[in-house]
Amino acid sequence: MSSETVEKDSEKKLAAMHDSKESEADEKDDDRDDDDDDKEEKNASSRAASVSGRSGEKVVLERPGGASMIWTVARREIASNFLSPITYIVTAVSFIVFGAWFFYHKGGFWGVDRASMVRAFDMVPAALCGIIPLYTMRSLSDEKRVGTIELLITMPVKDSEVILGKFIGSMSVMTAQLALLAIYPIMMFKWPWHLGELDWNPFWVGMMGLFLLSAAGTAIGLMWSSYTDSQLMAYFAAAITLATLYAFGQLAVVESLKGVVGDALAFLSLQSRFEPFARGVIDSRAIVYFLSITALCLLVAFRSLESRKWS
Repeated sequence: MSSETVEKDSEKKLAAMHDSKESEADEKDDDRDDDDDDKEEKNASSRAASVSGRSGEKVVLERPGGASMIWTVARREIASNFLSPITYIVTAVSFIVFGAWFFYHKGGFWGVDRASMVRAFDMVPAALCGIIPLYTMRSLSDEKRVGTIELLITMPVKDSEVILGKFIGSMSVMTAQLALLAIYPIMMFKWPWHLGELDWNPFWVGMMGLFLLSAAGTAIGLMWSSYTDSQLMAYFAAAITLATLYAFGQLAVVESLKGVVGDALAFLSLQSRFEPFARGVIDSRAIVYFLSITALCLLVAFRSLESRKWS
């Protein structure tokens, strides 16, 4: 056998061994791929089994807490009020009228001839009957008119949270306006003028009464706003309701009535309930009265908003 033949045979054997090693490596790779596929299938089947095992359970969607949702609605309401020119117009006009009344009507503050803010509480409660509905008439009626109420209530927010958020937003604006009333006594009795020594306790008690009256009035305005998509109807309904409740304390026919009817009408009067605060006296019955009206009207507004589910 020649040397060339021997070399060719050796080359063939080496090539065959190389091919066999490559085929073995390919088989090992295929086995690894098969193992990986088996592992993925097992993982997928285990996940499917776990999902199928939980299929009977209720799916609970995560949502912010109730306080967070209420504050979100309230913040939106506050921004809406402060971006509206009505807020600034009402504030400016009310302070001009209040200043004219306090300083000049029937001699004004100068006719009292003493350091007192009693005259302020003679006029402000009646004025609030017309001012409060201006801030509440848009709360829900405008949402209904433009159709955003449906978007609001389809969000992960409860009807009660919408009502409370709207109430807090409107009350925040009213509280800010009431707080501005403190500018008058501060300027008159602290700085820049010193017209005398004011007894501040009756003044702050009177402010507390105005706050409670505003809370009840805001709830009444929100209640009427939940029934209509017209801002004008919401305003007049709330204003008439507040004016009627306030007038119960001034009508001569009511004062002449005696017995259960007269006592009931006097008890329902906003003016009669506010009078102790105007004198600097904290009346627990008046506090219960204002808080009861607030809670009742908010409950009615909630039921009105919830009634869309029944129609």
